[in-house]
Amino acid sequence: MAHDIVLKRLYQPAQPEDGARVLVDRLWPRGQPREALALTDWYRDASPSPTLRRQYHQQEISHFVFAARYRGELRDHPEHLVPLMRHARRGRLTLLTAARNIEASHLPELREALLKALRDEDAADREPASPPCYAQEHKDL
Repeated sequence: MAHDIVLKRLYQPAQPEDGARVLVDRLWPRGQPREALALTDWYRDASPSPTLRRQYHQQEISHFVFAARYRGELRDHPEHLVPLMRHARRGRLTLLTAARNIEASHLPELREALLKALRDEDAADREPASPPCYAQEHKDL
């Protein structure tokens, strides 16, 4: 099943086709009232750790290193993806950030991690649940 996950800046106006709009930043954007943003949720757990975020913003590490470490954080905590996966299964999921440059933010890595987790879960659902089910499916062999 194909999942529709879109990346947007928080400051872009909400559109009806956005589906679930989830802010995935650790910090709340200054001066932005929640009501004006038309958010479905604000989910911090899937954003980079404070240490990693600080190192990247202070240019102590490159984008390549940041992306690799962030993928590691997501791999170490797959449970952080579950709420976002639920939104993606219901329809379009729009991941939001306050970052000026979306491609240089964490959102592309997060989208890839979500799509991989969804594919892995879908593949696991296609496997037989027990040996009798497996035998029933393959009795013609």
